[in-house]
Amino acid sequence: MLKKRTRRRTRGRKNKKLYFNDQTQAGIVEFQNTPCLKEQEKIYEKDIMPAFEKLAENLILIYGFNKYGEFTALKNDCVSFLYETLHKFDNSKGTKAFSYFNVVAKNWLILNTRRKRKTRDGHVSIYDTEKLSAHDELTIATHLVAPSPDDEMIAREKKDEIFKMLYEIQSKVEAVNDVSCIMAIITIYENIDNLDFLNKRAIYVYIRDISGLNSKQLSTSMSTIRKLYKEITGKAFKLGGLS
Repeated sequence: MLKKRTRRRTRGRKNKKLYFNDQTQAGIVEFQNTPCLKEQEKIYEKDIMPAFEKLAENLILIYGFNKYGEFTALKNDCVSFLYETLHKFDNSKGTKAFSYFNVVAKNWLILNTRRKRKTRDGHVSIYDTEKLSAHDELTIATHLVAPSPDDEMIAREKKDEIFKMLYEIQSKVEAVNDVSCIMAIITIYENIDNLDFLNKRAIYVYIRDISGLNSKQLSTSMSTIRKLYKEITGKAFKLGGLS
């Protein structure tokens, strides 16, 4: 679990202009409703990008994410990810844009940090055969084998179906913990190609760390999500073996 660093508040802070304010939120809504790409770019650079950059900077410094990556590169990657998720914000739900993108950015940074930490701690040279597991040897032996076009198409369609289902569940949940849980699940699927491995335990840890929920809260929220999934599809819900 991430530990937030404490900082002293300085006098006059209340009078300081917020970097992510109503103008930022209005800019995001305008960006979403603007069909012209050039106009979108102007809106983004003027009203949105400065807030995204400051948001990423604050999260990286407050939670110490820069321990696992060069600060500027990490900030730029995080801002790029926020840009890619601009279309997903739903202003009609009454959610503050800051709250939404703060969660999205923090979730991305957590996943990115866990991936880099695991890569650093688990790096083994392919020439050091004594330290290679059977799975490692199989991965090395088959890494040049490309999947067939049919398999790739089926995989893409399946992934699209999963996202469609997750977004539908997200639109139905109302409790704060349930929202945090489904957003964590969506974050994992959005970054699934960047994760080193996935099994029942790994997914559980990812969801717990990203959502900030304890085991009891997570169990309750997962029950709610399972019920919604079953209502929509008539099938039992399983997430990478997490049932």
